[in-house]
Amino acid sequence: MTIESHGHEHEFEPQFGLPERLPAGERILWQGSPDFAALARNAFHLRKLALYFSVLLVARAATVFGSGGSAGDTLNAMAWPVLLTVLALASVTTLAWLTARTAVYTVTDQRVVMRIGIVLTLTFNLPLRSIESAALRAGSGGCGDIVLKLAGSDRIAWLHLWPHARPWRLANPEPSLRCVPEAASVAATLAQAWSGATGVTAVPADTTAADAGHTRQPLWQPSPT
Repeated sequence: MTIESHGHEHEFEPQFGLPERLPAGERILWQGSPDFAALARNAFHLRKLALYFSVLLVARAATVFGSGGSAGDTLNAMAWPVLLTVLALASVTTLAWLTARTAVYTVTDQRVVMRIGIVLTLTFNLPLRSIESAALRAGSGGCGDIVLKLAGSDRIAWLHLWPHARPWRLANPEPSLRCVPEAASVAATLAQAWSGATGVTAVPADTTAADAGHTRQPLWQPSPT
């Protein structure tokens, strides 16, 4: 399997989200980007970070006040920690926004194209025939992740993909369309395109179960050997 990768073509892309114009007869079935709020919450863990810093700030205030400090002493002691907390959360929020703004996912009837990266823009062409299996992890608000498992021995480095990769799959990274709006509809489109390209019927995802438990539901599985 050959995974095509292109760098720094964003400024010159002849067609939005694509490193080159599609060949005659190939059609774009869907194109979109991650939802910023969902990406900040799920990929960058903004809520968890905010909770973590909040606990630290409360502990800091309790320590100063419990040591006999006045309300003024407590406020003075909290000034720098609060400022650093705001800067940290603002930095993570900005990174999530830039990630969502610069990423474009494209599904055609022949491939999945991932244009990702903020400073160093990369585009990965994943032919549908090279995708062994896929799964949908639906979340709140209709957003969800579509995880792709590549066939063969070729791999894309996890650092090249992050955060557009399945979490905690470092040895065998799995490219993911992260926090896609209307993920169930996109997953159905992808499964239908994969069936058309491979001639194998894809297993439909149980999106009700995925919504209820945030579990990964297969779109299609590897063919039995």
